Amino acid sequence: MQAIKQLTKHFKAVHFGGNWASSNVKEHLEGLTWQQATTQIADFNSIATLTFHINYYVSAVAKVLAGGALVAKDAYSFDHPPITCQADWAQMVAKTLADAETFANLLAKLPEERLWEDFTDPKYGNYYANIHGIIEHTHYHLGQLVLIKKMVLAKANQEK
Repeated sequence: MQAIKQLTKHFKAVHFGGNWASSNVKEHLEGLTWQQATTQIADFNSIATLTFHINYYVSAVAKVLAGGALVAKDAYSFDHPPITCQADWAQMVAKTLADAETFANLLAKLPEERLWEDFTDPKYGNYYANIHGIIEHTHYHLGQLVLIKKMVLAKANQEK
């Protein structure tokens, strides 16, 4: 299998299912209320904040894959708009999943030789490292999201 096809497969799997970890972003966001998504447990990031953070980089790199400039700053990667109702949360989830689809579609069209070229600037390494990094980053924060979700749901059950 070509590297582009494999990277696309792994990216889609962490977002939509089919990975060997049997865990994906979509399944863990589905069915959550906005209150659950914004519940703060200790000093951990909320589910909403992690969702925004995961998508922040996916969205930024998708723009590069589409031929645009890299416009992202780590300092803003946790600064999501306020979520004050279910519609706000549903919009964030929909954007996250739509941006993941866009990213996967753009990645699938990337010429294989591009993987080894500098990603926007030599200081960022090559395309392969950045794309693989996005997949690793998503898995890392998905693990946090899953644990926080368990704590949020347990807290809600205790309060009943």
